[in-house]
Amino acid sequence: MSTLDILKYASKGTDLHLRVAAGHFATGNRHSNYYIDVAWQKARLSEARAVAEKICSYYYADTVVDTILCLDGTEVIGACLADSLSKGDFANMNSHKTIYVVTPEITGGNQIFFRDNIVPMIAGKNVMILAATIASGKMAQSAINAVRYYGGKVSGVSAFFSTIDQCDDLPVRAVFGPKDLEGYQSYHSHECPLCNNGVKLDALVNSYGISKL
Repeated sequence: MSTLDILKYASKGTDLHLRVAAGHFATGNRHSNYYIDVAWQKARLSEARAVAEKICSYYYADTVVDTILCLDGTEVIGACLADSLSKGDFANMNSHKTIYVVTPEITGGNQIFFRDNIVPMIAGKNVMILAATIASGKMAQSAINAVRYYGGKVSGVSAFFSTIDQCDDLPVRAVFGPKDLEGYQSYHSHECPLCNNGVKLDALVNSYGISKL
């Protein structure tokens, strides 16, 4: 991470790392005291594969997956996850012996939709939603709603880092969570105690990364 110092580096394996920086950070609707850097997991094959294998272990032999819906630029992780889920017992549970890996289009109002040529990969399919991070759950909920609207069934919600354990009526399976970061806090932007105490923002954050102020 080039713009801020990494203040904590947690690991659950050789290629499974959590890179963070402490400070005051803002997304579109939330503020937090940690920035979770997922750039390496989204771009580096060895780390993407490690994340995929960990997520795969949460769904061993009891989940049918036809399609992986990738949010937050997680396509590399999604491809590795599709490969992991297509092996062994998972392949036997999937009638097509393959898995689609798709990304949604998102409107300015954060509404998800799919083009006509992508809809057949959603409609009637068992869809796993994959995100880099889940904070408030709004985008994950939007993805769940979209899959159901287009006639698909959500078979799981997964993330590299999540602050919530459940979204809608579905458990969220995440590699890392707040328990892995001492003192982690996330707030609605209008309820942020850092702002109320006059602490200036260190950076703005979105699915592409971080911009230091």
